[in-house]
Amino acid sequence: MYTNHEIDRDAFIRGNQPRYVQLANTLINEITDGKYQIGDLLPTEQDMCVQFGVSRFTVREALKKLVQSGLVTRQPGVGSKVISTQMTTAYSQNIMDISDFYRYATDTSLVIQSSEIITITAEQADMLEGSAGETWLFLIGNRFSEKSELPISYTEIWINPAFRAIKGIMGKRSEAIHSEIEKQFGETVVKVEQTITATSLTKKQANALQVKSGSPSLCIARKYRNRKGELIELSISHHPETRFSYNSVFVKNNIPA
Repeated sequence: MYTNHEIDRDAFIRGNQPRYVQLANTLINEITDGKYQIGDLLPTEQDMCVQFGVSRFTVREALKKLVQSGLVTRQPGVGSKVISTQMTTAYSQNIMDISDFYRYATDTSLVIQSSEIITITAEQADMLEGSAGETWLFLIGNRFSEKSELPISYTEIWINPAFRAIKGIMGKRSEAIHSEIEKQFGETVVKVEQTITATSLTKKQANALQVKSGSPSLCIARKYRNRKGELIELSISHHPETRFSYNSVFVKNNIPA
């Protein structure tokens, strides 16, 4: 599973999107608007390269998005067949640089349900790179995509004591918490460290996500750092299976001809 989020067509056309995302958006529109019916085959990779003036890599990445959205299936020797004209309710997140973390926040909404100042323990201090006795702001909330009533994640957020007086963060938010820290305190996030692990949901997490306790989940921990390398925010999100997928693109530079 990838962080499997719902693919929002409108989100594809916001900002400077990669060519494969633009192509995927076009194909999704054509399928959902009825140009292609269930059982139809999409043009071949070679035909798409010619039609859209793009590389085969771009076409293949775009088709991956359609497979993840539940619209097509790909079979060797057959091609890309339309299996649905409605996208699934899973949300698919693409990360290529820090700006994509901001886009993720605007493509979904985070509902902060609790806020508490916590005096951290030695164990928590190790996780937060601080010292026992420090007072961090601790937030709990659920994240939703636009086309699903069920939450796509149960999220815990720890905010450095220097920013614990942050204002206006309760309730439904369509902007990243770290973006609000930047605005209110003049900070700049220059680095995000991400760790992805497979876990099982606790009873509390499962209840919030409306699934069974012990269900498998994808846990994504992100550390947001400023120019000094200091940890200003730690977010830990638990995503139940089938509601979130996660895509990354890695490019090798200076490949010899």
